[in-house]
Amino acid sequence: MSLPEIASREGWLAARIEILARAKELTRQRDRLVADRRRLPMVKVEKEYVFEGPEGKRTLLELFEGRRQLVVVHFMFAPDWEDGCPSCTASADEMSPGLLAHLHARDTTLVYVSRAPLEKLEEDRRRHGWTFRWYSSFGTDFNYDFHVTLDPDAAPVEYNFRAGAEPGERPGRSSFLQVGDEIFHTYSVYARGLESMGGSYYLLDETALGRQEEWEEPKGRVDAARAAVPDFAT
Repeated sequence: MSLPEIASREGWLAARIEILARAKELTRQRDRLVADRRRLPMVKVEKEYVFEGPEGKRTLLELFEGRRQLVVVHFMFAPDWEDGCPSCTASADEMSPGLLAHLHARDTTLVYVSRAPLEKLEEDRRRHGWTFRWYSSFGTDFNYDFHVTLDPDAAPVEYNFRAGAEPGERPGRSSFLQVGDEIFHTYSVYARGLESMGGSYYLLDETALGRQEEWEEPKGRVDAARAAVPDFAT
């Protein structure tokens, strides 16, 4: 791998200022994109999905845990696999209790969902020391309906909003909003769009309510949310 060229401090500073201008324009473009994303219409979830987790069966509504928003990470783990996807595993290694607490303070729950049976998920979770909630969608249409398990016998094959993808497991994230007892699908992201995750704000940027920066956070709310994050590592 080649190394950067050597320059004077003045030369480095000129090049750095040019990069800064481009970075600021990219940030402005991203801000406009995020605002447009929040204005996307939403679709009511009509189907009843039931998942299996460490504490038993849970409906999609129950996955919200009483919060207004839900982010589902579609972790690639097929029922016949012995281990989860290596790329999904690397990403899951970075999911910390602190990040979950910051999402909770913004009325947002994050969970992982895979098709593998719960026993395999729990074994994988314990082996890696993960503390997030991980649910099995085995035996449901959830993965097919949200286009992260591609099987022409189960649903039209579509990935990243394009037809014609090869059958198999795919990664993704989907966001949902609870309004009363009704659930609405607000956003999904796939493929290289998943690489944009850079902390709780990036995840909130994919939700209908966004970062909620206009709301002044009560003192100690994040600390309280952090203390309430369950530790499933044992």
